[in-house]
Amino acid sequence: MPGPSDVLPSAQPDIDRQLPVGDEVFLDHLAHFVHDAEAARRAFARCGFAPTPVSIQVSPDPAGGMNPTGTGNVTAMFSRGYIEVLFKTSDTPLSREFDAALAQHAGLHLAAFAVADAEHAHRRLAADGFAVRPLVHMSRPVETETGPGTAAFTIARVEPSVMPEGRIQMLTHHTEHTVWQSRWLSHPNSANGLIDVVIAVADVEEAAQRFARFTGGAITRTPGGAVLRLDRGGVYLVSHDRATEKLPEVPFTTLPFIVGYALRVQSLGAAEAAIDHADLEWRAIEDGIVATFPAELGGGAWFFVERAEALPWRR
Repeated sequence: MPGPSDVLPSAQPDIDRQLPVGDEVFLDHLAHFVHDAEAARRAFARCGFAPTPVSIQVSPDPAGGMNPTGTGNVTAMFSRGYIEVLFKTSDTPLSREFDAALAQHAGLHLAAFAVADAEHAHRRLAADGFAVRPLVHMSRPVETETGPGTAAFTIARVEPSVMPEGRIQMLTHHTEHTVWQSRWLSHPNSANGLIDVVIAVADVEEAAQRFARFTGGAITRTPGGAVLRLDRGGVYLVSHDRATEKLPEVPFTTLPFIVGYALRVQSLGAAEAAIDHADLEWRAIEDGIVATFPAELGGGAWFFVERAEALPWRR
């Protein structure tokens, strides 16, 4: 049984704000890498999400112009955080890394943590011994209700081998109101917030210590796993044996593997109706629902709960 010092971090409530301030770190978004953007967008809609239109990502070049990054996205935006599908749009170094990840399996390959100052986070990561890549300033065109707009970000990335769980990165949002438009925040399945990401790893303790260094989060040990609590959201790292025991619906043969993520919903009834409509495999857990992704989004599962505290690993 965990002692009081182990339980205390997971008992703290999440900060209820879209973007961090000061030294806060939030779980901001997760990305499914997919083959077919339109099929994935339809899958989002079929499962009760209200997906945004397709957007193509660009970054500035030294001459002052804009170059395509090689990827585009479709998002499902929540009152807190969001999820997205990423797809290839052209041949670039970034899209070749995307291809390599997709060749392993379609599904979750990216977890992004929001910080108030990505440049400061970049310096901190380097000082902590992480092999970092140059800062990236990225944007994508966004249609707003008043006309064309831009979503802009600064991203701090590490070399792929440093965080083998996927494209694990820090970012700072510069255009909150363009990204989180009120018209995209209501979903038929009533989802309104990203809570935690679940990752199966070969060595829970090593991964927990590394993620703690990466994010500054507090570690809570659990049977067969560890929870890394952030100022909003968190990371549940779990052993292969524990993952296959508790989530047999998601077969996977390689580690590490991003198994799925937890979403807060206003109504479990609405979530159940949506996944029934999508004809997904699902089952009830105590105070929640586990549902496997449709094939268009890759392998993995959603955990739908009305309260973050209802998640098994947060109890």
